[in-house]
Amino acid sequence: MDRNFARALSLVLKSEGGWSDNPTDPGGATMKGVTLANFRRYVKAGATKADLRAISDDQVAVVYRRFYWDAVAGALLPDGVDYAVFDFAVNSGPGRAVKYLQAVLGVVQDGRIGPASLTAAGARPAGVVIDALCDARLAFLEQLPTWPSFGRGWSARVASVRRQALLISAAPLTTTVSVPLAPASADQMAPTAPPADPGQHASAEAPAEPPKSASPVKAAGILALIALALGSLIAWAAHLPCNLFGVFCQ
Repeated sequence: MDRNFARALSLVLKSEGGWSDNPTDPGGATMKGVTLANFRRYVKAGATKADLRAISDDQVAVVYRRFYWDAVAGALLPDGVDYAVFDFAVNSGPGRAVKYLQAVLGVVQDGRIGPASLTAAGARPAGVVIDALCDARLAFLEQLPTWPSFGRGWSARVASVRRQALLISAAPLTTTVSVPLAPASADQMAPTAPPADPGQHASAEAPAEPPKSASPVKAAGILALIALALGSLIAWAAHLPCNLFGVFCQ
Protein backbone atom coordinates (compact mmCIF):
# COMPACT_ATOMS: atom_id res chain seq x y z
CA MET A 1 0.00 0.00 0.00
CA ASP A 2 1.50 3.40 -0.99
CA ARG A 3 0.07 5.00 2.12
CA ASN A 4 2.91 7.53 2.45
CA PHE A 5 3.87 8.39 -1.14
CA ALA A 6 1.82 11.59 -1.43
CA ARG A 7 2.88 12.68 2.04
CA ALA A 8 6.55 12.01 1.34
CA LEU A 9 6.43 13.66 -2.07
CA SER A 10 4.96 16.87 -0.66
CA LEU A 11 7.82 17.05 1.85
CA VAL A 12 10.47 16.34 -0.79
CA LEU A 13 9.14 19.06 -3.07
CA LYS A 14 9.47 21.63 -0.26
CA SER A 15 13.21 20.93 -0.27
CA GLU A 16 13.61 20.71 -4.05
CA GLY A 17 12.06 24.07 -4.82
CA GLY A 18 11.47 25.32 -8.36
CA TRP A 19 13.60 25.91 -11.40
CA SER A 20 17.38 25.54 -11.11
CA ASP A 21 20.05 25.60 -13.78
CA ASN A 22 23.24 26.13 -11.77
CA PRO A 23 26.37 25.25 -13.79
CA THR A 24 28.07 23.92 -10.64
CA ASP A 25 25.26 21.46 -9.92
CA PRO A 26 26.24 18.03 -11.32
CA GLY A 27 22.55 17.20 -11.78
CA GLY A 28 22.14 19.91 -14.38
CA ALA A 29 18.90 21.75 -15.00
CA THR A 30 16.06 20.72 -12.68
CA MET A 31 12.48 21.71 -12.05
CA LYS A 32 10.93 20.64 -8.74
CA GLY A 33 13.81 18.22 -8.39
CA VAL A 34 13.20 16.55 -11.77
CA THR A 35 16.27 16.53 -13.98
CA LEU A 36 16.04 17.02 -17.71
CA ALA A 37 17.37 13.48 -18.26
CA ASN A 38 14.66 11.89 -16.10
CA PHE A 39 11.98 14.09 -17.65
CA ARG A 40 13.01 12.80 -21.09
CA ARG A 41 13.14 9.22 -19.83
CA TYR A 42 9.77 9.02 -18.09
CA VAL A 43 7.63 11.82 -19.54
CA LYS A 44 8.71 13.29 -22.86
CA ALA A 45 11.56 12.10 -25.03
CA GLY A 46 13.51 14.93 -26.62
CA ALA A 47 12.13 17.51 -24.16
CA THR A 48 13.85 20.88 -23.91
CA LYS A 49 14.59 22.97 -20.82
CA ALA A 50 11.48 24.98 -21.63
CA ASP A 51 9.41 21.79 -21.53
CA LEU A 52 10.95 20.89 -18.18
CA ARG A 53 10.08 24.29 -16.72
CA ALA A 54 6.44 23.72 -17.70
CA ILE A 55 6.20 20.28 -16.05
CA SER A 56 2.82 19.53 -14.44
CA ASP A 57 2.21 18.16 -10.92
CA ASP A 58 1.04 14.83 -12.35
CA GLN A 59 4.20 14.52 -14.43
CA VAL A 60 6.31 15.32 -11.38
CA ALA A 61 4.56 12.54 -9.44
CA VAL A 62 5.18 10.05 -12.27
CA VAL A 63 8.91 10.72 -12.27
CA TYR A 64 9.28 10.61 -8.49
CA ARG A 65 7.28 7.42 -8.15
CA ARG A 66 8.99 5.47 -10.93
CA PHE A 67 12.56 6.69 -10.56
CA TYR A 68 12.81 7.09 -6.76
CA TRP A 69 9.92 5.68 -4.71
CA ASP A 70 9.63 2.35 -6.52
CA ALA A 71 13.41 2.00 -6.73
CA VAL A 72 13.74 2.08 -2.92
CA ALA A 73 10.59 -0.04 -2.35
CA GLY A 74 8.98 2.85 -0.49
CA ALA A 75 5.62 1.09 -0.34
CA LEU A 76 7.18 -1.78 1.66
CA LEU A 77 9.41 0.07 4.12
CA PRO A 78 8.27 1.03 7.64
CA ASP A 79 6.60 4.40 8.22
CA GLY A 80 9.16 7.18 8.42
CA VAL A 81 11.97 5.01 7.09
CA ASP A 82 10.27 5.12 3.70
CA TYR A 83 10.41 8.92 3.60
CA ALA A 84 14.00 9.13 4.89
CA VAL A 85 15.25 6.72 2.19
CA PHE A 86 13.08 8.36 -0.48
CA ASP A 87 14.49 11.84 0.17
CA PHE A 88 18.02 10.45 0.28
CA ALA A 89 17.39 8.82 -3.12
CA VAL A 90 16.12 12.07 -4.63
CA ASN A 91 19.14 13.98 -3.35
CA SER A 92 21.89 11.43 -3.99
CA GLY A 93 20.50 8.61 -6.13
CA PRO A 94 18.37 5.52 -5.34
CA GLY A 95 21.30 3.05 -5.42
CA ARG A 96 23.34 5.00 -2.89
CA ALA A 97 20.33 5.58 -0.61
CA VAL A 98 19.52 1.84 -0.54
CA LYS A 99 23.16 0.84 0.13
CA TYR A 100 23.40 3.26 3.04
CA LEU A 101 20.15 1.89 4.44
CA GLN A 102 21.49 -1.66 4.09
CA ALA A 103 24.69 -0.63 5.88
CA VAL A 104 22.62 0.69 8.77
CA LEU A 105 20.57 -2.53 8.84
CA GLY A 106 23.64 -4.76 8.70
CA VAL A 107 22.68 -6.64 5.53
CA VAL A 108 24.43 -7.13 2.20
CA GLN A 109 24.83 -3.79 0.39
CA ASP A 110 23.69 -4.74 -3.10
CA GLY A 111 21.61 -1.59 -3.71
CA ARG A 112 18.33 -3.51 -4.02
CA ILE A 113 15.62 -3.84 -1.40
CA GLY A 114 14.78 -7.52 -0.99
CA PRO A 115 13.36 -9.81 1.70
CA ALA A 116 16.51 -9.62 3.87
CA SER A 117 16.47 -5.81 3.88
CA LEU A 118 12.74 -5.63 4.59
CA THR A 119 12.99 -8.14 7.43
CA ALA A 120 15.88 -6.24 9.01
CA ALA A 121 14.06 -2.91 8.62
CA GLY A 122 10.95 -4.28 10.30
CA ALA A 123 12.92 -5.81 13.17
CA ARG A 124 14.44 -2.52 14.35
CA PRO A 125 12.69 0.52 15.86
CA ALA A 126 12.00 2.96 13.03
CA GLY A 127 13.44 5.89 15.00
CA VAL A 128 16.79 4.12 15.42
CA VAL A 129 17.01 3.39 11.68
CA ILE A 130 16.04 6.95 10.76
CA ASP A 131 18.66 8.53 13.05
CA ALA A 132 21.43 6.22 11.87
CA LEU A 133 20.56 6.74 8.20
CA CYS A 134 20.45 10.53 8.51
CA ASP A 135 23.82 10.52 10.33
CA ALA A 136 25.36 8.41 7.57
CA ARG A 137 23.82 10.57 4.87
CA LEU A 138 25.18 13.78 6.39
CA ALA A 139 28.66 12.25 6.71
CA PHE A 140 28.56 11.32 3.02
CA LEU A 141 27.52 14.82 1.96
CA GLU A 142 30.25 16.45 4.03
CA GLN A 143 32.88 14.56 1.98
CA LEU A 144 31.65 15.84 -1.38
CA PRO A 145 33.70 18.55 -3.14
CA THR A 146 30.53 20.57 -3.62
CA TRP A 147 29.91 20.75 0.15
CA PRO A 148 31.27 24.34 0.38
CA SER A 149 28.63 25.46 -2.14
CA PHE A 150 25.65 23.39 -1.00
CA GLY A 151 26.59 22.20 2.49
CA ARG A 152 24.44 24.67 4.37
CA GLY A 153 21.31 23.74 2.43
CA TRP A 154 22.06 20.01 2.58
CA SER A 155 22.59 20.15 6.32
CA ALA A 156 19.27 21.91 6.84
CA ARG A 157 17.57 19.41 4.55
CA VAL A 158 18.87 16.36 6.41
CA ALA A 159 17.80 17.91 9.72
CA SER A 160 14.31 18.50 8.33
CA VAL A 161 14.10 14.97 6.93
CA ARG A 162 15.14 13.50 10.27
CA ARG A 163 12.50 15.52 12.10
CA GLN A 164 9.68 14.76 9.67
CA ALA A 165 10.59 11.07 9.33
CA LEU A 166 10.48 10.66 13.11
CA LEU A 167 7.08 12.35 13.18
CA ILE A 168 5.78 10.01 10.48
CA SER A 169 7.09 6.97 12.35
CA ALA A 170 5.36 8.14 15.53
CA ALA A 171 2.04 9.00 13.85
CA PRO A 172 1.64 6.85 10.71
CA LEU A 173 -1.31 7.24 8.40
CA THR A 174 -4.14 4.71 8.74
CA THR A 175 -6.90 3.61 6.44
CA THR A 176 -9.50 3.83 9.19
CA VAL A 177 -12.20 6.40 8.43
CA SER A 178 -14.32 7.74 11.24
CA VAL A 179 -17.93 8.21 10.16
CA PRO A 180 -19.93 10.57 12.38
CA LEU A 181 -23.17 9.13 13.66
CA ALA A 182 -26.34 10.78 12.40
CA PRO A 183 -28.53 12.41 15.09
CA ALA A 184 -31.32 10.19 16.28
CA SER A 185 -34.71 10.86 14.74
CA ALA A 186 -37.88 11.41 16.76
CA ASP A 187 -38.89 7.80 16.08
CA GLN A 188 -35.54 6.52 17.32
CA MET A 189 -35.65 8.55 20.51
CA ALA A 190 -39.21 7.53 21.43
CA PRO A 191 -39.86 4.10 23.00
CA THR A 192 -40.79 1.59 20.33
CA ALA A 193 -43.99 -0.39 20.50
CA PRO A 194 -43.93 -4.18 20.55
CA PRO A 195 -43.93 -5.75 17.09
CA ALA A 196 -47.34 -6.33 15.57
CA ASP A 197 -48.73 -9.81 15.03
CA PRO A 198 -47.40 -10.96 11.65
CA GLY A 199 -50.89 -12.06 10.70
CA GLN A 200 -52.43 -8.65 11.27
CA HIS A 201 -51.92 -5.19 9.85
CA ALA A 202 -51.01 -2.51 12.34
CA SER A 203 -53.70 0.16 12.58
CA ALA A 204 -52.87 3.79 12.02
CA GLU A 205 -53.78 4.65 15.59
CA ALA A 206 -53.74 2.51 18.72
CA PRO A 207 -57.22 2.02 20.28
CA ALA A 208 -57.95 4.17 23.29
CA GLU A 209 -58.09 2.38 26.61
CA PRO A 210 -61.61 2.09 28.17
CA PRO A 211 -62.26 4.41 31.13
CA LYS A 212 -61.68 2.77 34.49
CA SER A 213 -64.69 2.55 36.87
CA ALA A 214 -64.52 3.92 40.42
CA SER A 215 -63.55 1.46 43.11
CA PRO A 216 -66.42 -0.05 45.32
CA VAL A 217 -65.06 1.50 48.52
CA LYS A 218 -65.01 4.96 47.04
CA ALA A 219 -68.56 4.56 45.66
CA ALA A 220 -69.94 3.41 49.06
CA GLY A 221 -68.47 6.47 50.77
CA ILE A 222 -70.11 8.79 48.29
CA LEU A 223 -73.52 7.11 48.81
CA ALA A 224 -73.20 7.44 52.62
CA LEU A 225 -72.57 11.15 52.35
CA ILE A 226 -75.59 11.57 50.08
CA ALA A 227 -77.81 9.67 52.55
CA LEU A 228 -76.62 11.76 55.47
CA ALA A 229 -77.33 14.95 53.61
CA LEU A 230 -80.83 13.77 52.70
CA GLY A 231 -81.56 12.84 56.32
CA SER A 232 -80.55 16.24 57.57
CA LEU A 233 -82.68 17.92 54.90
CA ILE A 234 -85.74 15.88 55.85
CA ALA A 235 -85.34 16.64 59.56
CA TRP A 236 -85.01 20.34 58.88
CA ALA A 237 -88.13 20.30 56.66
CA ALA A 238 -90.18 18.57 59.40
CA HIS A 239 -89.54 21.37 61.90
CA LEU A 240 -89.98 24.15 59.35
CA PRO A 241 -93.66 25.11 60.29
CA CYS A 242 -92.82 25.35 63.99
CA ASN A 243 -89.87 27.49 63.35
CA LEU A 244 -91.81 29.80 61.06
CA PHE A 245 -94.41 30.59 63.83
CA GLY A 246 -91.86 30.78 66.62
CA VAL A 247 -93.23 27.65 68.28
CA PHE A 248 -90.94 24.90 69.36
CA CYS A 249 -92.37 21.61 68.22
CA GLN A 250 -91.93 18.56 70.49
